[in-house]
Amino acid sequence: KLSIAAILIGAASAWSPSNPNSDAAASSRREIISKTLAAGAALAAPAVTNAYFVPDLPYPFEALEPYIDTPTMKIHHDKHHATYVANINKAMEGKDEVPILDLMENALDAGPVRNNGGGHYNHAFFWQEMAPPDEAKKTKPSEQLAKMIDDSFGSMDEMKAQFEAAAAPGAVFGSGWVWVVVNNAGTKLEIVGTPNQDNPLMKGVKDEIKFPILGLDVWEHAYYLKYQNRRPEYVSNWWNVVNWDKVSENCAYVVKNHAGVPVEG
Repeated sequence: KLSIAAILIGAASAWSPSNPNSDAAASSRREIISKTLAAGAALAAPAVTNAYFVPDLPYPFEALEPYIDTPTMKIHHDKHHATYVANINKAMEGKDEVPILDLMENALDAGPVRNNGGGHYNHAFFWQEMAPPDEAKKTKPSEQLAKMIDDSFGSMDEMKAQFEAAAAPGAVFGSGWVWVVVNNAGTKLEIVGTPNQDNPLMKGVKDEIKFPILGLDVWEHAYYLKYQNRRPEYVSNWWNVVNWDKVSENCAYVVKNHAGVPVEG
């Protein structure tokens, strides 16, 4: 860095006015050297490439009202998700950064990747599957997804009932997530719960890797400002903002590619 600065300062001296003793010349010289040092620092600084980032929401913070409140969305997205991203970037310093999806399979053996990488993937997935209530109610499961729901659960209502039971405080004790997944064979839907920031893409979390198409955050930070200890109310209200077009897209991708859904960030 010093050698770059020295070269640039040397070059800057060549740009100095012909009368070096004048006040104008001194001021001009200081300005040139200051700008040159700044340019040198920019050239010498290591570039940060492929760093993970918090993706923008596909809707305004207030868009999910009245089912998910604006303050919760702001804190959840800008603070909680951002913390996971900052920590996974720190954990990956000096390493090749691959898409966050690629870190999921072996996350249980990768230290901070488990919580922070999982937290990043889970939240990036979560934001995309929701839509403002007026838009969400116009969406519906595709023929493929509707058939898998009927074959796996008997009906949409039964799937929702089983999902809500799996999201209850007694089923996911403390913090965690509840998921609708495609099984590893790609033939059936299942409902599973995971603790903390684990997800079914992680080898060892369940009996086999499973592929999420829908997921709900049941950490208290996702609902407590509005619902306090009434998690079941939060879960049942959440269906009003589920974007079934996106869930259908997730299902089609998983079945076709036998892989997890990629996320932005």
